Amino acid sequence: MSQKAAFTEKKFIVTLIFVTSLFLMWGVLHAMSDVLNKHFQNVLNLSISQSGLIQFSVFGAYFIMSYPAGYFMKKFGYKAGVILGLLLFAGGLFLFVPAANSASFSFFRIALFIVGCGMATLETVAHPFVAALGDQRKSDLRVNFAQTFNAVGTIIGPTIGAFFLLSGDTVKSTDLTSVKTLYVAIGIVVLLIAVVFAFLKIPTLVDPHAATHSDDPEALNVDAAPQKSLFQHSHFVWACVAQFFNVAAQGGTWAYFINYGVNIMHFSDEKAGYYMSLFMFMMLAGRIVGTSLMTIIAPNKLLAIFAAGNILMCVIVAQHFGWPSYIALLMINFFFSIMFPTIFSLGLKNLGSHTQQASSFIAMGVVGGAVFPFIMGQIANHDVAQAYYLPIICYAVIFMFGFKFYKVKHA
Repeated sequence: MSQKAAFTEKKFIVTLIFVTSLFLMWGVLHAMSDVLNKHFQNVLNLSISQSGLIQFSVFGAYFIMSYPAGYFMKKFGYKAGVILGLLLFAGGLFLFVPAANSASFSFFRIALFIVGCGMATLETVAHPFVAALGDQRKSDLRVNFAQTFNAVGTIIGPTIGAFFLLSGDTVKSTDLTSVKTLYVAIGIVVLLIAVVFAFLKIPTLVDPHAATHSDDPEALNVDAAPQKSLFQHSHFVWACVAQFFNVAAQGGTWAYFINYGVNIMHFSDEKAGYYMSLFMFMMLAGRIVGTSLMTIIAPNKLLAIFAAGNILMCVIVAQHFGWPSYIALLMINFFFSIMFPTIFSLGLKNLGSHTQQASSFIAMGVVGGAVFPFIMGQIANHDVAQAYYLPIICYAVIFMFGFKFYKVKHA
């Protein structure tokens, strides 16, 4: 009879806390970039679709950087990968100073691209890192637990952004001083975290993805078919596809949330920015509820249920029903909550020695967030509510992954 799997081991607790804090940190920056959309529309006189190039810069970096980050992690280890990600992260944030001085949107996009490279490196490293901190039977739970703190970061981000970037005095300003101050302060914090992490002692990890024996077949996470190449594992390929559409839907939904509040609900910029904090709180609530439900519902089934929920929410959002549509918009983030970490962990199952390389490719799927906001923006220029029909395509793909294509196929 197999021994019940523990959430993690005592020796991993400090490392787990620190790595989990990274999820919170990039959550703050991801959500703040959506507030930056509206601020740049005001200050740099950009159209809605032009401001979508912010997401193109950040998420496009994932496509460029995820594979090199995975290679770096495989060669030098998790700790070196985290430090590299933090240094890139801080470097991009400090570039906001010359970008603001020149008031150049192109320069800002370069800075955001480097920030995106840092986030891509951290995400590529952090997900398998958290998965490796204990038994694989609890890897879905650990990754969703860490992502709960990412949700906390996405609540903090819009609150900070709305206060510094969308308050009455700031909206009238054209010198971008608030942008410089805010992003340099965050850059200093990120740099300090990198220094602390450099001195952190990481326990020796026994990679659960390379386990060699167990009395419980469910505890094994060995290569399901050692002779198979990575792309012959169909569940991994579908995870990459699902992650592309997942982040595509996220990027578009988040990018134009404030515009929906201003254009459809007739809120002020600042009020819409503060509602975004509630929007992100819904994701935190979804992570808490979803992580609890995973103890009684299989992760793939819960993923399919939440994807179906978001298809319904998108239909309601597009109808111009006033508050019912706005509440449905808030609920999109509730159902979105578990998707990224669950797709990630399901895609890494039973890949053995391919695991770290697979992490890179699944992280590359985040490039969907670079493409979709610009496409949604073309419709949002005319009717931001109607633009929310597009994510239905994305959630249909995620539903199919959770319903059928998540399955690990042995030889």
